[in-house]
Amino acid sequence: MPRRHLRVTAAAEAPVRAALRELRARLDIPQTFPLSAQAEADSAARWPHPPADTAATDATDIPLFTVDPPGSMDLDQALYLSRRPGGGYRVDYAIADVASFVTPGGALDAEAHRRVTTLYFPDGHVPLHPPVLGEGAASLLPDEDRPAVLWRLELDADGTLRSTDVRRALVRSRARLDYEGVQRAIDSGAAEEPLSLLRTIGRLREDQEVARGGISLNVPEQEIVEHPDGYTLAYRAPRPADAWNAQISLLTGMAAAELMLSSGTGVLRTLPTAPDGAVARLRRTAHALGVDWPPHTSYAALVRTLDPTRTTHAAFLQDCTALLRGAGYTVFDGDPPTPEHARHAAVAAPYAHVTAPLRRLADRYGAELCLAAAAGKEPPDWVRTALPALPGEMAEGGHRAARVERECVDLVEAALMQKRLGEVFDGYVVDVQDDRPDRGTVHLYDPAVIGRLDGGEQLPELPLGHRLPVRLTEADPGRTPVRFTPA
Repeated sequence: MPRRHLRVTAAAEAPVRAALRELRARLDIPQTFPLSAQAEADSAARWPHPPADTAATDATDIPLFTVDPPGSMDLDQALYLSRRPGGGYRVDYAIADVASFVTPGGALDAEAHRRVTTLYFPDGHVPLHPPVLGEGAASLLPDEDRPAVLWRLELDADGTLRSTDVRRALVRSRARLDYEGVQRAIDSGAAEEPLSLLRTIGRLREDQEVARGGISLNVPEQEIVEHPDGYTLAYRAPRPADAWNAQISLLTGMAAAELMLSSGTGVLRTLPTAPDGAVARLRRTAHALGVDWPPHTSYAALVRTLDPTRTTHAAFLQDCTALLRGAGYTVFDGDPPTPEHARHAAVAAPYAHVTAPLRRLADRYGAELCLAAAAGKEPPDWVRTALPALPGEMAEGGHRAARVERECVDLVEAALMQKRLGEVFDGYVVDVQDDRPDRGTVHLYDPAVIGRLDGGEQLPELPLGHRLPVRLTEADPGRTPVRFTPA
């Protein structure tokens, strides 16, 4: 089943939140940090210590700003955009310097390797680092001096990356912005530089993505919507500002990968090309939804024409995420100097994770590798020692995060659909099991629900990619996800 975003508003019913608490207990999700790890975090929050042999540049004069969802406290990135003399653009991109707070081999480091990623639940999150760091001393909160890994990316007038510099720096964010406010300011014309350059540079980088054959999915966010007679599920289309901001992160990740490849040591985020069979299945789904996919149009070109505000396009974008399965981490160090498979198929270029170290373990190591490469130095021993195990750790953490996401969606869907048992809905079949053609997945047109479909004797072979009326037969929050049979 394709992975989906989910956001629960304050309108969520109390039973949903109770079931989410039960889910955390059942999955043995840690609610607190070990005392030793917490003590290290408390100490580091008072006296951060950058790794040895590094000198931080004072960059507090750069008026950085952050763009995050409202209320976010774990701010990994801050940026400042400007025009270069003579043409082109400059991106100053500060990333939280987690290595200045976490001692390699210590209790806090061990706990980070155990957790691997921040886990997101509809009603909250379980952080990778203690809040005193992740939402405090290490976070790029406004009007606070913070240690950071500062990237300076010079772009030509068409958005092509011209040069890369990365170093440790002391930075100071000036403003905490949110996506909705940024979009409103840019659309109304009220945004001045540097904020208005987010659209300019974002669009140029989107053009670069098109030119290299990359794919960015504007996947709608699933959310609970309150109505006078109860609640339902719907999709919220992402804003253009979301994509423009993501392009800055993507640009940095590509620059990081090139630094690693040039130095001969790195950890890349890789994704194989989707098999032809997966694309063929997606074509059948597009046909069932009425999405026009001309025979000679590539998948990447089609995706860029979709409108996430349209119900059928939103549903199709959800299914497109199936082609992104198989992503992993590839480590290389010296011999051979570059990995055999260094490309990320969706990015259409080598790519590395370095922009979210407060929420993702690998980014801390990626940042250190890039700092060493930019300075012409060997990577720190503690980084090299950890590299071989990192892909496995990230895979395990990714599976855990995916399970949390899947079960949260199942739980909320069941809670909101429980009172509609026996009703018939209009849907389409998006997946069929290879070994059981009578079992698969159905995507409802309304509400925004994806569930298991059992054809049984009535339909021993489900019609992949076709519309089908289905009846809701099961929905028990925390126990049984939504299930359907052909109506």
